[in-house]
Amino acid sequence: MTDAAAELRGISKRFDAVVANDGVDLVLRRGTIHAVMGENGAGKSTLMSILFGLLRPDSGQILVGGVERHFRGPLDAIAAGLGMVHQHFRLFDSMTVAENVVYGAEPRRRGRLDRTAAAERVRELSDRYGLDTDPDSVVGTLSAGARQRVEILKALHRDAEILILDEPTAVLTPVEVDSLFAVLRRAADEGATVVLVTHKIHEVLAISDEVTVLRDARVTGRFRTAEATGSALVQSMTGREVTEVANAGTGEPGDEALQVTGLTVVDRGVHRVRDVSFTVRRGEIVGVAGVSGNGQREVVAAILGTGSAESGEIRLLGRDVASLDVRRRRAIGLAVVPEDRRGEGMAVTMTTAENLALGHHRTAPIGASRGWRRGWLSLRAQRDMARRLIADYDVRTSGERQPVGALSGGNAQKVVIARELSHRAPVLIAEQPTQGVDIGAIESIHQRLLDYRRDGGAVLLVSHEIAELQALADRVLVMFAGRIVAEYSRADATTARIGAAMAGTGESSRSEGGAS
Repeated sequence: MTDAAAELRGISKRFDAVVANDGVDLVLRRGTIHAVMGENGAGKSTLMSILFGLLRPDSGQILVGGVERHFRGPLDAIAAGLGMVHQHFRLFDSMTVAENVVYGAEPRRRGRLDRTAAAERVRELSDRYGLDTDPDSVVGTLSAGARQRVEILKALHRDAEILILDEPTAVLTPVEVDSLFAVLRRAADEGATVVLVTHKIHEVLAISDEVTVLRDARVTGRFRTAEATGSALVQSMTGREVTEVANAGTGEPGDEALQVTGLTVVDRGVHRVRDVSFTVRRGEIVGVAGVSGNGQREVVAAILGTGSAESGEIRLLGRDVASLDVRRRRAIGLAVVPEDRRGEGMAVTMTTAENLALGHHRTAPIGASRGWRRGWLSLRAQRDMARRLIADYDVRTSGERQPVGALSGGNAQKVVIARELSHRAPVLIAEQPTQGVDIGAIESIHQRLLDYRRDGGAVLLVSHEIAELQALADRVLVMFAGRIVAEYSRADATTARIGAAMAGTGESSRSEGGAS
């Protein structure tokens, strides 16, 4: 009997002229945690989609338990013992944990869902794997970490022996990450095979047993984790050394560029933001930490004008913007890198050049706002700007005419950041700017944000990544339950303090020189 739970042999997949996988071999051994790493566009997501039946390979073989399989879709993969936890949860918020877990594979009694049996199944799996989940809780009320546990329970309920997790720690607190890793280790110890798709090297070194690295659609490294180093993994991923970018803390911040005072947001009778106040000065990066759903998005929406506030004041470059729409706020001097890059940051059916030109179409050299050419666009100027930004930001694309929706997540993010920074607005709001982005792109994005700060820009950086905030921010604010519960200087922004405040268990404090 083979030691391999699953094997991929010579897997190749092409999308038109783009080669996503080129003869990839992957062996997943029983009872191990196997990390699959690679830069955005390296082919790891395509490979996992093939393994889970979401895509069919152009060539190659899939073997599960030594038997060749031809998956027609995810249901075939699930039937073969595979489960997948996607980066964006696929749950019904209005249903209970138990209802979500058994959905599509329900225990029945007299033709109806047996709710007692469903709840008992959740309790059994929770106790067995240490998942600590209440089967009667409504999913919409749960934290990101708890929702992820529900996704894992869904896979385990279907007897998944191979569990694929795509960027599983993107929205978790440090405590939730530790809890997740304990669950994964327990599952592997019981004989399951765990596949961890991630770009976070420190997590790979902490939890995995084996690592496979992809670059440019091919395998460039295979490691036993105990024998691997961070520098070796980076070299395999990027083909070069990557230096850590960090805020040196030099320079004095200037005048207030963004001021938020007493901001309160109420949505359908629920207080999402409660009396939030802070400032961001020119030449300063102010970080906002917090688990998703604690009011960060509502604060950003109120600043941008895409959401309304119950009370409070927002001043941009000294001007009260309460009566101004999004376009006018941006015209004053506001740029934004939104968290939802596909839904809000780009038009996925438009070309890369067209996306890079958004916002520039009213001003020269691309747009003409006066004279007989008013309303006309210079396609030559648009093309020239796109080529320059693509080169400057190292966007991996077949050309400026390629639809931006066809780019990998990291390259699409580079397009959004290139466009927003090219406006040279005095204030930049960056929400999760490196979420799902590989280490090479992270280095580039971090350096761009620090250059923006150095040139006098004011940056409000909203991030789930504590390490990112520690590397870039001059001050860190922590939000919990709609309030700013703590503020730390660079020197005081330790992982333990920020993590505790994110979980609502830290001290409630605001450093001197904070909100004004």
